[in-house]
Amino acid sequence: MRTLKVALLGCGVVGTEVARIMTTDAADLAARIGAPVELAGVAVRRANRPRPGIPDHLITTDAAELVKRGDIDVVIEVIGGIEPARSLILSAFDNGASVVSANKALLAADGAALHGAAAKAGVDLYYEAAVAGAIPLIRPLRESLAGDKVNRVLGIVNGTTNFILDKMDSTGAGYSEALEEATALGYAEADPTADVEGFDAAAKAAILAGIAFHSRVTAENVFREGITEVTAADIASAKAMNSVVKLLAICERSTAADGAESVTARVHPAMIPLTHPLANVRGAYNAVFVEADAAGQLMFYGPGAGGAPTASAVLGDLVAVCRNKLGGATGPGESAYAQLTVNPMDDVVTRYHVSLDVADKAGVLAQVATVFAEHGVSIDTVRQQGREGDASLVVVTHRATDAALSATVSELRTLDNVRGVASIMRVEGE
Repeated sequence: MRTLKVALLGCGVVGTEVARIMTTDAADLAARIGAPVELAGVAVRRANRPRPGIPDHLITTDAAELVKRGDIDVVIEVIGGIEPARSLILSAFDNGASVVSANKALLAADGAALHGAAAKAGVDLYYEAAVAGAIPLIRPLRESLAGDKVNRVLGIVNGTTNFILDKMDSTGAGYSEALEEATALGYAEADPTADVEGFDAAAKAAILAGIAFHSRVTAENVFREGITEVTAADIASAKAMNSVVKLLAICERSTAADGAESVTARVHPAMIPLTHPLANVRGAYNAVFVEADAAGQLMFYGPGAGGAPTASAVLGDLVAVCRNKLGGATGPGESAYAQLTVNPMDDVVTRYHVSLDVADKAGVLAQVATVFAEHGVSIDTVRQQGREGDASLVVVTHRATDAALSATVSELRTLDNVRGVASIMRVEGE
């Protein structure tokens, strides 16, 4: 049986773990695949950095030449970003290599073109590690649930933001203080923008929605709102409702009155009740709920990032792709037959928690309630607390569209007795 050759693009935290496991577990991998696998080259930016366990002769700074060699069976891409990753992956396809990637940003932006190029070349594109680290999620959606109808995917898919919000909830820390601790512990990058502004979670939501609903969904289709505006007051309000605040990725199928189906994909902070399993996902862990017609509710939970967990997902894909190579077959590719429309956020229906600073006067509550009613937003509960001539008024709505809530809040801001809108947060999980 011939040896399968693997090229590794990137040797950072994840790439180093991939190379280590390929070396230390070589015999087990060969037994599971049915043939030996050999690390044939490792492309890096700087060749002079020490890389224990990786022979110097495997290191190259010419990634383009490595993927063009012609004897490479599988390319593992863990460099991230759009370019040069996209060009390298396309070159790998052109030269007959299958690709295993952890690149959520690229897949969310250009997944359709990559799938098309892989199909044309008759090779595989696998990317379990692109979403939720070690948690098996892509393959269950793409294969295990292929015969079912998935209606909703709801979850925590970014460990950095979950750590920050959990710290704010458990210690009373403000956002900046919690971010500082996350950075010190290595959970947040020096530039945390991709995480805290929701870009990372939005890319993952796009990938999940595309697979779950058999439609093409890109990161641009995903409504995105990060956690930078979440305050200690928001966390306290959630506690008063026996809830916690989480950054959620939510992908849903909806059916109009005429039977037409569409989907929505969004990422934003939301209050969820303490009784919901996602409320107990602590620290940097991830968890995702999948709701399907026949299977019902499924929950996937585990470490969503880190070198070893992500490498586990990469190597799982490597084994699958290598087995396909030996069998002369390819695994499942893109499934976009449904071509469902992606609805804008204005059409999304959800519940809301609105906190207002108002004058402590008779009739203010009635005035506020009238504005909600005029815009078709019904009120579930109201809580008012006076303080030195002013009052805090907390309104929790029944389900309403984002557009209706936005119009309501805009009018509330014009009322003389409304001093300001302290916070607006969606309520999920009920």
